[in-house]
Amino acid sequence: MDLQLAGKKALVTGASRGIGRAIAERLAAEGANVAICARNAETVEDTVKELESKGVTAWGDAVDVRDTTALRDWVEGAAAALGGIDILVANASALSFGLSSEAFHAALDVDLIHTVTAVEAAMPHIEQSRSGSIVAIGSIGGVEDSELNSYTMVSYGAIKAALHFYIKSLARTVAPKGIRANVISPGSTFFDGGAWDQIKKQEPERFQNAVKMIPMGRMAHPDEIANVVAFTASPAASYVTGLNLVVDGAFTRRV
Repeated sequence: MDLQLAGKKALVTGASRGIGRAIAERLAAEGANVAICARNAETVEDTVKELESKGVTAWGDAVDVRDTTALRDWVEGAAAALGGIDILVANASALSFGLSSEAFHAALDVDLIHTVTAVEAAMPHIEQSRSGSIVAIGSIGGVEDSELNSYTMVSYGAIKAALHFYIKSLARTVAPKGIRANVISPGSTFFDGGAWDQIKKQEPERFQNAVKMIPMGRMAHPDEIANVVAFTASPAASYVTGLNLVVDGAFTRRV
């Protein structure tokens, strides 16, 4: 299937590793020009080089998305470097778990406010696109309180649920302009150096119990999430908007 992404201009936050990097690489493999950000300048540089090796224009900068001024500047820099914005993927997450107000603030600032800020900054450019698309990376933690989520994950799940609500409302608001907005909610996703990799090494029993809860018998790979994001963001999904698409190997029980 031709996703019609060749020549599109896409921005991806938190894109130097894991799901974010896989998304940027998938979009580039489909011919999209890609701008990325992450906190570590060295990994941003490495990722940009990898994207450029696919024959597309790539640009990136080190940004802490909690800094709203820096984030807005990055969006404007990306729009200038790529010549506009067709797609925004808000992927950055604090992965903040806990019951404290600090845990809630961390999740709020990164998972929700960074998305709102990036959307606000990118919207004037996206409105000029013929195929404007916004994708936020949510979580199964925001759709279901499951056995996999310990009570200490309440801050993460609560803010992800708020993110889902925001994107649903945004979709209804921008639909008359021909702009789409969707959420992709991954289940447990394993990659080297990621949270589940650390748990596997430090708490192997907990890791194996988590895997056993997934009907498919394994965790997702970042590429599997990225493939879904690429389709949802693309013109091939031109009538898909306001969706929260769960990608979890049949883990959640909701209908």
